Amino acid sequence: MIDYREIIRLKSLRFSNVAIANSLCCSRNTVSEVLKLAETHSLGWPIPDTLTNNDIEHLFYPGRGTNDGRRLPDYEYVYNELAKPGVTLSLLWAEYCAKCEAEHTIPYQHTQFNEKYHAYAASKKATLRIKRKPGETMEVDWIGDTLKVYDAASCCEIPAYIFVAVLPCSLYGYAEAFPDMKSNHWIEAHVHAYSFFGGVTRILVPDNLKTGVIKNTRTELILNRSYHEMAEYYGTAIIPARPVKPKDKPNAEGTVKVLETWILAALRNRKFFTFQELNKAVHEKLEEFNAKPFQKKKGSRLSAFIEEEKDFLMPLPASPYETAVWSTATIQPDYLITVGDCRYSSHMNSSVKK
Repeated sequence: MIDYREIIRLKSLRFSNVAIANSLCCSRNTVSEVLKLAETHSLGWPIPDTLTNNDIEHLFYPGRGTNDGRRLPDYEYVYNELAKPGVTLSLLWAEYCAKCEAEHTIPYQHTQFNEKYHAYAASKKATLRIKRKPGETMEVDWIGDTLKVYDAASCCEIPAYIFVAVLPCSLYGYAEAFPDMKSNHWIEAHVHAYSFFGGVTRILVPDNLKTGVIKNTRTELILNRSYHEMAEYYGTAIIPARPVKPKDKPNAEGTVKVLETWILAALRNRKFFTFQELNKAVHEKLEEFNAKPFQKKKGSRLSAFIEEEKDFLMPLPASPYETAVWSTATIQPDYLITVGDCRYSSHMNSSVKK
């Protein structure tokens, strides 16, 4: 049911219609209509506690029955079905309409169906399964700023780059520090993130950095060979964000900004002598970050992950992926190829996997 009381209360606090709609998970048209009806009936805040949302609905829509003879959807079923791959609200609404037709009952229109589902899901769980399916996507990025690790041997500071991974459904995050952003550490960070989450998502959304994506245009996508192998090993698909399109991975972008304060700013005055020591501190702050309660809904990132997303992740392989680095060697006059400290004989140019 529409929360008429809350719409009127938030408007009295000078919130915009858009902000009210986002807060209550309803459409802007619904908010506008309710506020116009409240003005027509001279109903302002404060509203007496005895005047419930049901009473206000009867006041605003006196001719509206409980369901107008319409068949109420089973939103518990809808909620569970949306967690399955490929299932959308539009598909479930079409199935609902077909069932109503078979039973000779009147269905809700698509907009009403969606609005009622939003209200149901908002009251039941911490997350909405609309565009953020549990266990489907992992967004990754590097934090722009760095921390420092003091090397006592060389008496200099080594920059520490922070890798961030986030699951959009629960907003559960992972972070780890590395001495550089090269391919081997980029892939190692993914392996550690999957291990931390205890499973693998079906889609991986990185940025277009050269360590992962060589070329990304409308007509062509070329991935780093080792990065592609890692994705194949874990059974996930890499779908990079479009160039200069941060909205393609908004949760990673948002988590990066929060973690800049939660981790980087919090550790700015501490001195670290090893990356192991730094990552221990990063993981402590990460635990606090994931356990921190949401501001506008119940629960935390950790509780949302455990309750709604963990079980939908694909299982991890028996052993973690081992980083591979590919290089092309040119045959020397003696027909020997050098790989590391070893030399091999060959009769043709070939790619060698280290």
